[in-house]
Amino acid sequence: MTPHIVVQQLLEPGGERTVEPALAPGSYRMRLRDLPGERRLSVGAGGEDRIELSATAFDAEVRVVERPSLRLRNDTDQEQLFVLERTAWSDQIVSAAEVTALQVFRDLFADEALRPGEPISVGTLTVLFTDLRDSTRFYLEIGDAPAFGSVMDHLDVLRETVADEGGAVVKAMGDAIMAVFSRPIAAIRAAQRAQRELAAPPSGGRPFLLKAGIHAGPCIAVTQNERLDYFGSTVNLAARLVDLSSGRDVVVSATITNDPEVADLLGNELTAEPIAATLKGFEDERFEVWSVAT
Repeated sequence: MTPHIVVQQLLEPGGERTVEPALAPGSYRMRLRDLPGERRLSVGAGGEDRIELSATAFDAEVRVVERPSLRLRNDTDQEQLFVLERTAWSDQIVSAAEVTALQVFRDLFADEALRPGEPISVGTLTVLFTDLRDSTRFYLEIGDAPAFGSVMDHLDVLRETVADEGGAVVKAMGDAIMAVFSRPIAAIRAAQRAQRELAAPPSGGRPFLLKAGIHAGPCIAVTQNERLDYFGSTVNLAARLVDLSSGRDVVVSATITNDPEVADLLGNELTAEPIAATLKGFEDERFEVWSVAT
């Protein structure tokens, strides 16, 4: 279950032990389970064949051969667990925010992620809310049944564009959705693509204007009704932004425009204009809000 750990030795106070592990070339670290600090090892040709690793002394990185003799010494008055692990595994780390923002994860494991009703912080996420403009009039014009069919088709477009940008649809609320992404630029691209496709549907279908609002920040995840959902001020603010959209733009917070990937595209592929607005529930706080043209 922990293939990155190559040596694990429990030493009594004052104890010593020599191990000779077979190490593949690469970077490693020796650490103690209950004490701070670590000793970095680099495995490769030209390294030392014999070194001592003390529980209380952590020096600079040392280069060792592929089968070194490692003398472990516990010079403390308590039992210590020595752990030698390869650090290449850290390149494959993924955060809870990134995992839960994947549609495939939500499809397969959403009801297994958290105990129902128990919240957990998952870090920073980008939250997208969308809503169809003038949908109430649409239902009145053509009737509930045909309008409902068109709305379902628009949800299919949203699910596809969100998934293609590495995001996940959290929930649909009538003709609105909430989706999450690990990167702000992905949320903008998904929203803009959905707006373009819905505004010019194939086969002469009815065009729709899709309002969209995006904000990023820390989120709380919780399983409710067998579904992984998100709560917190980040979600609440994103939900307020969608009401400011005309359906021909994506309304975003300054957190989004300040993101390095988004900032690189502003003035080039993207055009943003400030909006003067007061957000319900956030009257005592000052937020910069921007309209990003589709």
